[in-house]
Amino acid sequence: METNSNENSPGSAHVPDQQTGSEMNAVEKIEMASEMEAVHFFETVKERLLDVNRWTEIAGGAMSEFLLTDENGNLVQRKATGGDHIRIDIPGPGTHTGGGYDWVIIEDINAEVSDNAEVLSITARPSTNPLTISQDTAHFLTEKATSTFQVKRIGNMIYAEEHGRNEIPNTYTGNILDNLRNTFVGWGAKVGFSYPQWKALVKGLLNQSS
Repeated sequence: METNSNENSPGSAHVPDQQTGSEMNAVEKIEMASEMEAVHFFETVKERLLDVNRWTEIAGGAMSEFLLTDENGNLVQRKATGGDHIRIDIPGPGTHTGGGYDWVIIEDINAEVSDNAEVLSITARPSTNPLTISQDTAHFLTEKATSTFQVKRIGNMIYAEEHGRNEIPNTYTGNILDNLRNTFVGWGAKVGFSYPQWKALVKGLLNQSS
């Protein structure tokens, strides 16, 4: 998969270190005619990143359904903030643990600004189902995994990226069928089946015609 090899690039500190399991990187970039145009369009790109409820639309429908909820699992119509959850409807059977869905919590939303660069990042981690009292992770990956969704502007270049880290299938729930399902979905992610949807999302974030 594509890699972002410049560890000293703006926003690199927002991405957790890779320590175990698999990693994935989806990167897209565009060049604007001037830095002024880039600064202006980057405002739109940042708004899109924070509008989780539109991610499926932004990606052209080529992905799972993502809906933003508050910390208690109630659906909300607003921009994402730290502590929110994202309810994910992956094609195919869901889990008992997640009430038919996979869940992540938004751990961090980080912004970084320098002389000619700016970055906005959302880091999400598999979580429990906020609608239940179960302590099992309601996601096909374990809580060690993270996904960092990042947009950045460097001069007149704009980037949109997704960085998956420490991806291990979650086979540790109290439900045998959930563990089996997570094994297959996690295996699919490991061999790259989730890459096309992240590529579609990062391309959509930079779409200048919408």
